[in-house]
Amino acid sequence: MGSATKRSGHAGYEMKASIIIPVYNEFRTLPQVLLRVQNAALPMGASKEIIVVDDGSTDGTGQLLDTYKGESLLIHHSMPNFGKGTAIRVGLAKATGEIMLIQDGDLEYDPHDYEKLVRPILEGHAEVVYGSRFLTGVKGMFWKNWIANKILTCAANLLYGASITDEATAYKAFHISVLRRMKLECRRFEFCPEVTAKVRRLGYRIHEVPISYNPRGIKDGKKIRASDGFQALWTLLRYRLAPQKSFEIRS
Repeated sequence: MGSATKRSGHAGYEMKASIIIPVYNEFRTLPQVLLRVQNAALPMGASKEIIVVDDGSTDGTGQLLDTYKGESLLIHHSMPNFGKGTAIRVGLAKATGEIMLIQDGDLEYDPHDYEKLVRPILEGHAEVVYGSRFLTGVKGMFWKNWIANKILTCAANLLYGASITDEATAYKAFHISVLRRMKLECRRFEFCPEVTAKVRRLGYRIHEVPISYNPRGIKDGKKIRASDGFQALWTLLRYRLAPQKSFEIRS
């Protein structure tokens, strides 16, 4: 089993959190998101770097990001639109922190929750932390999305003994060593089920913390579709059957 090692920043060892923000056509909300991320507090003993991966935006997001050059942001432009999973993998390759955290480029998730996500890793109590939208009761989520989330969560619990309440949450934080152990293949929205499957197959426990959530719909720019839900379910099934050696990187 994967086990957390004491790595407390309070003991004098500072850990850096790499905040990876994959964006595609988020011109309207991105300035507010970046301001929130820059101002978000982390626990004592943690610092942050911000990595924004523009995944082939066509609405001016790329040009907007160029105005941030010279600030404390690392910006990467991908010309074609490869997908969110590819953008996350690009960000992971550029990350220099010991902790990696995913942030969407919209306003559904609140960076004020970073402290809760990072602290269990910083203090050595966990190596994988998911922010759950359901621990305190989510409001305003479309019923189709609610059902899809419950199906995916049940599948993760049945197939992998994950014991979680929110498999598809975008707020996932990892000690970087966990992700460095696995080959990620995700291209679109299958990052969540792929990483959940591989984390559990490698023996890591998923620690959950409650987070806030502001649902948005397709008219507001939400990009995930029903087909992505079916792809997510297939991803969970596929990695249950895949041999561990096919996705584990051994040092």
